[in-house]
Amino acid sequence: MKRKDHSVAKRKNKTRNVFVFGIAVIVLFSLSLGNSSCSVYKFRDIAIPDSIRTIKVNFIENRAPYVNPLLSPRLTDRLKQKIITQTKLSQTNNDNADWDVKGYISNYTSSTSGISQQQVATNRLTVTVHISVNDQKANKTQEYDVSRNFEYSATKSLSQAESELADDIIRGLTDDIFNRIFSNW
Repeated sequence: MKRKDHSVAKRKNKTRNVFVFGIAVIVLFSLSLGNSSCSVYKFRDIAIPDSIRTIKVNFIENRAPYVNPLLSPRLTDRLKQKIITQTKLSQTNNDNADWDVKGYISNYTSSTSGISQQQVATNRLTVTVHISVNDQKANKTQEYDVSRNFEYSATKSLSQAESELADDIIRGLTDDIFNRIFSNW
């Protein structure tokens, strides 16, 4: 009988220890979230001075040797939408906006990226966008080059790859441009 009582007590003790440990983890996790203004998984650290209230996003021209006719308008629209939804800034078409964003696609090239058994296996589409942000209040201009690579099968033509990759291209470039303009990274 003593052995049975001992094992029951041991199980109760183990259950209590697991319960206490679980509560401790929950409390520590809650405290770390409550006391910290940023956490490890926070990706929207936007740095905009309080004096900046308006932004003008100009049409992103396509100056690359090869022109994808859909890229410029889609990229421009997507960047405007992202700024509207994720910042406090008001978009304007006036020349007196606090920030004036201009840009152009400077590179749009396809190259071989992988060879298998002496045959081209994969190709890489590289897209580069040059962005210029004129802070009219501080009379300062910052310029950035944002570049992304997109792999596609060598069995596909460039036009087939473009149609399959279009959403990824727009999303990736928009995110990179937005992060370069608004984040301190």
